[in-house]
This record gives sequence, structure tokens and C-alpha cells, in this order.
Amino acid sequence: MSTNPGEKDLTFGSVTVPASDLEWRFSRSSGPGGQHVNTSATRVTLSVDLTECAGLGRTRRERALERLSARLSGGVLSVSAQEHRSQARNRDEARERMAALLADATAPPPRQRRASRPSRSARRRRMDDKRRRGELKRTRSRPAQE
Repeated sequence: MSTNPGEKDLTFGSVTVPASDLEWRFSRSSGPGGQHVNTSATRVTLSVDLTECAGLGRTRRERALERLSARLSGGVLSVSAQEHRSQARNRDEARERMAALLADATAPPPRQRRASRPSRSARRRRMDDKRRRGELKRTRSRPAQE
């Protein structure tokens, strides 16, 4: 585990997680690729300890811990990237995924819907439409046999 010197802070929305709170790990990628894959550590794992993260405020931290509880291991959120052959591109990919996860997890909840009742004219229109539809369907049926 290491923090890369000169590494950029992680920014999502109006929140910035300092680079000192990010932990990077590099390992060999899985899958085909021949000699390149066997010798280079291009897989990137980015971790952030949400319980100790200085960039998150109290409310954002609580939201993130609650919403990401299934993905956390001891309060640490980890994201891996190994799609690209280059470590630099995988680093960017991991940073983007982490930012998207944290942005979704720390977003405020949507406004609650206020219950309202349909107006009298809306209820009348609905009943008129239902009546018209029923009459149309009745005209399609066969005439009664006497």
C-alpha cells in the first residue's frame, strides 16, 4: 500500500478528498496478454478509509457509510481497474470510479413528494373517459341473439 507523491486529490462535486487519504496498490492484471501482463503491475486498486477521510464532512460521511455499507470492509472503500494495458490509464479509471461512487453515496436524498388529491375536474374527465371507452367496447360486441 502506498500513497503516490505528486498524486492528485480526488474531487467530486464540491467535495475534495486529499491525496494523503488515498491508498494505491498495484498488482499484475489477470487474463491474456502474454509477456507484458506477466511482468508489469498494471492492475490498480484505490482505497479510501471513509471513517478517517478528512475531505468528507460529518453528514456526508454518515450518508456514505450507510449507503455503501455492503461494499465496505472495515470502513474502507476499494475500487479496482485493470481494463487498460497502461497503469496510468487504470489509475485514471479507478479515480473516476471512486469519484462516481462517492458522488452517488454522498448526494442528498431527493425531496419527499407531498401527497395531493386530483381536482374535481380531473376526476370528472377520468370518469367521462372511462364511460366513453366502455361504450366503444360495447359497440364492438356482437348483438344479443333473441
